[in-house]
Amino acid sequence: MHEILQPEGWAKPIGYANGVAASGRTIFVGGQIGWNAQCQFETDDFVGQVRQTLENVVTVLKAGGAEPHHITTMTWYFTDKKEYTENLRGLGQAYRDVIGRHFPAMAAMQVVALVEDRAKIEIQATAVIPE
Repeated sequence: MHEILQPEGWAKPIGYANGVAASGRTIFVGGQIGWNAQCQFETDDFVGQVRQTLENVVTVLKAGGAEPHHITTMTWYFTDKKEYTENLRGLGQAYRDVIGRHFPAMAAMQVVALVEDRAKIEIQATAVIPE
């Protein structure tokens, strides 16, 4: 449904795609953080917030008629690179549990802070539902 773009001679990325080509109805998911539907944090655990954030992304996608495999790109913003890199195994498990084995084009970066003080992660996504 989407075409993964892998330049010739490049090493295959692990857990993401270098690029994705798609056409159809586009869903733009605004930055989601690790709180629940009532805007309350249930945990300060990094992996727990990532899981909740991914679940929030999926919930917004469903509201637009999309599913996780329609995601073409994601941008992850986190407040502590060390916390991110020290939790890669847990992050990978949370990702597979919520998104599955679908790996869109991604970017990840440490930021100084997020608007919500307790938030440790914010994820923005774009999905394309084929026509």
